[in-house]
Amino acid sequence: MTANTMGKLIIDNIEHEIPEGAQISEVCEKSGVPFSCNSGVCGTCQIEILEGADNLDELNQEEQDLGMDRNNRLGCQCKIKGGVVKVTY
Repeated sequence: MTANTMGKLIIDNIEHEIPEGAQISEVCEKSGVPFSCNSGVCGTCQIEILEGADNLDELNQEEQDLGMDRNNRLGCQCKIKGGVVKVTY
């Protein structure tokens, strides 16, 4: 088992390596996804998962309350489990 296993987040065809289990919010925000509250309440940072939905953690209560599904998530709430995830906003 490798110590620092990385997942890959692709936004606008730019690949970003993120440690497995890490929040994707910082990379999303730097890539232009609009953010406001950062706590899963406002829904501003909604992203569409184009590929790799299974490589993100499960929807949390905040996402469920806003009616999200596995292909429409909040950038401030997702953690990458590994593999490749491609998103748009």
